[in-house]
Amino acid sequence: MDNHSLDEFRRRWQEELAQAQALRKRRRPEAAERRPRRPENEMDDVPFFDIQLPYELAINIFQYLDRKELGRCAQVSKTWKVIAEDEVLWYRLCQQEGHLPESSISDYSCWKLIFQECRAREHMLRTNWKNRKGAVSELEHIPDAVLCDVHSHDGVVIAGYTSGDVRVWDTRTWDYIAPFLDSEYEEDEPGMQPYVSFVRINSSLAVAAYEDGFLNIWDLRTGKDPIHRFEHDARIQALALSQDDATVATASAFDVVMLHPNEEGYWQIAAEFEVQKLVDYLEIVPDTGRYPVAVATAGDLVYLLKADDSARTLHYVYGQPVTCLDVSANQAAFGVKSLGWVYEGNKILVYSLEAERCLSKLGNALGDFTCVNLRDSPPNLMVSGNMDRRVRIHDLRTDTLALSLSAHQLGVSAVQMDDWKVVSGGEEGLVSVWDYRMNQKLWEVHSRHPVRHISFNSRRLITANVPYEKVVRSADLDDFATHRRHRGLVHAYEFAVDQLAFQSALPLCRPSCATMAGHSYDLALTFPYDSI
Repeated sequence: MDNHSLDEFRRRWQEELAQAQALRKRRRPEAAERRPRRPENEMDDVPFFDIQLPYELAINIFQYLDRKELGRCAQVSKTWKVIAEDEVLWYRLCQQEGHLPESSISDYSCWKLIFQECRAREHMLRTNWKNRKGAVSELEHIPDAVLCDVHSHDGVVIAGYTSGDVRVWDTRTWDYIAPFLDSEYEEDEPGMQPYVSFVRINSSLAVAAYEDGFLNIWDLRTGKDPIHRFEHDARIQALALSQDDATVATASAFDVVMLHPNEEGYWQIAAEFEVQKLVDYLEIVPDTGRYPVAVATAGDLVYLLKADDSARTLHYVYGQPVTCLDVSANQAAFGVKSLGWVYEGNKILVYSLEAERCLSKLGNALGDFTCVNLRDSPPNLMVSGNMDRRVRIHDLRTDTLALSLSAHQLGVSAVQMDDWKVVSGGEEGLVSVWDYRMNQKLWEVHSRHPVRHISFNSRRLITANVPYEKVVRSADLDDFATHRRHRGLVHAYEFAVDQLAFQSALPLCRPSCATMAGHSYDLALTFPYDSI
């Protein structure tokens, strides 16, 4: 724009403002009192450079701006400030960045202030993650049992033990007195209940599979008694629970069964499939609509199981077994071990579930891929763990390795990532937190047993160390220190509180004043009551 055009623009802008001010002065006071005062942001025309735009059209233009650009536009003029602070724009920004996703625009009167508070809270949480600020709690154990399996969903943790007991904790409420979920085994047979093989949980259901082939399903909203019990003829080898709805999949012997309640609430078999080999891994595909879909691996075979269709082979290469599996809404990722005369290196294959074809072949590692996380990773990224002790971040757009971290002393057993950090667990019991943008380890925690479960969000982290041996070690397990070495651990980290995580008292160290230590002196006597 040359000087003449700029002067012309300023002149016209000043004339428009002078006309608007003169029009407001000519209005009679009594007429203004009779009419309700018009809100400040209800204007018919908005000066937009050298033209006049309707207010709704100006909002449609401003909706493509981010928070920084809206802030700059608010400094142009009073009119633009009104538009840039419109509630619709800031409500949309909150929704785009994931703040208060279930709220409606009428829930708050100032969405710009809400957006600023959410950003400040997000910054505080990220700082606490980096500096290990928060609180850590060790979930209460069962004295005469060994931990078998752990799973969590949105801060709710479920654990199964060698005693056959199943416990559930809600770490969101800081109430760690976990209830037992009742089974239907006879109470007059203590110590005779079979081990818990697998446990799974979502927002409404809890599922446990036992060594004798039985399956219990509980509704967390109704009580501690199971709402359905299913029996297999052989041991259950794999268990999956949908995170979106009430669909359960089990694999026993050469059969895969999908269970789902009907419209009346009665559980029934939605689909049943027969496979050629024993199933190693089983996952339910999210967001599939009416008919559930699962992916199962059996040796060197990968099956796509649709409830309205027969079992279909998604991948098969003779002599190359699958070592890990994860699925998203439209893709499946699994590790393949390369064997034979022509060694191509161990890889991770990414398949499209709609087209049923391979999209990417990632990695060329000497060790086996032991874990992969596709569902929780950011778009176009995927994280994996390997027996060569490295954590790898893969770029699905270019099929290349974005980052490789030497993370553990032994193989990687669990891994998860978000938009800025990676949390990994190893066979040696080490949990490591990384800022992968800076290629820097933030902190680590070590326990005795291998890390079998990791789950986190912006507020909390759940880790579980599950022993190799599921054998109860003598009667000395009544002693806390002895039991701690053999039973397994479940830790809950809360980063939304302002205290050092590794200096907070564990729930086991928070007894009531009426606690009788008796012959068993443990860490409960270490922390004074008034320090809680």
